[in-house]
Amino acid sequence: QVQLVESGGGLVQAGGSLRLSCAASGSIFIINTMGWYRQAPGKQRELVAAITSNGRINYADSVKGRFTISRDSAKNTVYLQMNSLQAEDTAGYYCYYSDIYSGDNNYWGQGTQVTVSS
Repeated sequence: QVQLVESGGGLVQAGGSLRLSCAASGSIFIINTMGWYRQAPGKQRELVAAITSNGRINYADSVKGRFTISRDSAKNTVYLQMNSLQAEDTAGYYCYYSDIYSGDNNYWGQGTQVTVSS
């Protein structure tokens, strides 16, 4: 089992910045992927960014150039630095963890709300 604890959401004005953190604990496999999905009311869940344990990164087109994902492998923690936030970024943000043992079932954090006021 893997537990994920998120922090860092909140309310920010358009153009502002927020930094999300997600700390993983439990049965962490050395080869894994961590990242963030988001879901806004009435919209489908979308992958925001992901980073593998060897540093491979993937971003949604909508956040490229504005968001930066990083990780501290020693702390099993992933970060999402969000700059130039827009109202369209308002959503619940959910951290996830996956490895070869989790199969099709990711582990999920409890979610943190990001609200951007225009």
